[in-house]
Amino acid sequence: MNSLQLPDLCNQVIELTHEVGHFIMTEQEKFTSSDIEKKGFNDLVTYVDKGSEKKLVEGLNKILPRSGIIAEEGGETEKKEYTWIIDPLDGTTNFIHKLPCFAISIALVQNKEPLLGVVNELNLKECFSAIKGDGAKKNGKKIHVSEQQKLGNSLIATGFPYNDFKLHENYMSLFKDLMTCTQGLRRIGSASVDLCYVACGRFEAFYEYGLKPWDVAAGALIAKEAEGYLSDFYNENDYIFGKSIVASNGHIHKEFMSLVQKHFGSKTN
Repeated sequence: MNSLQLPDLCNQVIELTHEVGHFIMTEQEKFTSSDIEKKGFNDLVTYVDKGSEKKLVEGLNKILPRSGIIAEEGGETEKKEYTWIIDPLDGTTNFIHKLPCFAISIALVQNKEPLLGVVNELNLKECFSAIKGDGAKKNGKKIHVSEQQKLGNSLIATGFPYNDFKLHENYMSLFKDLMTCTQGLRRIGSASVDLCYVACGRFEAFYEYGLKPWDVAAGALIAKEAEGYLSDFYNENDYIFGKSIVASNGHIHKEFMSLVQKHFGSKTN
């Protein structure tokens, strides 16, 4: 497929997330509300996000020189065959409020095709990883999606729109339907972690719209390699760059998508 030594690269990325994760957790003890900046409505950033990204970019440039970068805080470099997609602190609002769910998310893509993904959730010390074609792991041990067959017995994760409200009514009507036909819904505030929780069987499905590539690129590969099924809201495959994603254990995907499409329709609507 390519000349990269992906297992070695993946191990180096995991080690880098541990190093930068230590910086994040250390800075949380010093962090105050005066350190919060606003990029836009309900779109927050801190010096910790920026410092984490700087350290990650420097480390990834050493791991794979001359690669491209797509990162939440620093934007996009010149397009390259191999590109890192980085969220230096997925769950910034949780971090700010000291709610213990946030992660570092890193994916390597080759011409938009994910090759490896690492999501390091720092509070529970759970590092999820995947290499294309080689399965998914949590702290080095293989993981697999839930075997649950019925939507009615499923726990679903989502993320609420925070600054893009164009589809707010569609979203709330779907939410209402799911409240009545599942075992419950959860919103933990980190899309990359949500996807990993689908991968390891804690959730049967996750859905959200208004996302960016750095929110989902690594977690989507991890869920897929754990034998999950992924699509966008229109049952197509544009879930990394297309701003909407549905990830499931596969068994409930058809039934789940029928509800999503009931409320969101098709791209031509």
